Amino acid sequence: GLSPSSCHRRVKLLEEAGVIVGYTANLDRAALGLANEFFVEVSLSAQTEEAFEKFEKAVQRVPEILECHLMSGQFDYLLRVVAADASDYERIHRSRISRLPGVQRIQSSLALRTVKGWAGYPI
Repeated sequence: GLSPSSCHRRVKLLEEAGVIVGYTANLDRAALGLANEFFVEVSLSAQTEEAFEKFEKAVQRVPEILECHLMSGQFDYLLRVVAADASDYERIHRSRISRLPGVQRIQSSLALRTVKGWAGYPI
């Protein structure tokens, strides 16, 4: 029931406060030819600040890696990777992921189906 100017003002305040950090479009990855999504667990040979920095900087340059999370537990990083098919993922695995600095172990899992996708924070 707010006027457009009131809504606009509130959105601007949320942007300025850093609550809204950007806007995105949700794309259909299958329509883009990226039918497969993999979750990749990566363990590094060393757990030093320098090793983490080198790995994280290199990950930024790999477009097929959609997300990279530093983890606690049995492995160091969890990557979300897209590929057109199994052959494409093999290429990404061999020429991109395995060549990232400090990689000691890689464990890949193919997502068969997304049951619940990202829809925003529960606010």
